[in-house]
Amino acid sequence: MRPYEIMLVLDPKLEGDEEREALLQRLQQVVTDGGGEITKVDPWGKRRLAYEIQGNTEGYYVVMTFRSESAAAQELERVVKLTEEIIRHLLVRLDEK
Repeated sequence: MRPYEIMLVLDPKLEGDEEREALLQRLQQVVTDGGGEITKVDPWGKRRLAYEIQGNTEGYYVVMTFRSESAAAQELERVVKLTEEIIRHLLVRLDEK
């Protein structure tokens, strides 16, 4: 298994922590269903964007670190692209430590 990190910028209009938490649980489920394991979930909170994205000037940032096979990481990226509440994302493979 390889280490990955994904940074997500969520729509700030999500209603409360419950909706954000449910969305993150769905994404974590994609990783664990693919045989991966979540290492760390680090919510950064609401921050101002450098430029407007889809009419938003703020976004809720979350960084998630996990270990999985490449197929699970590809499936996670596919799900993220289809999720409207995520306005930006970046998935990178980390170096083995």
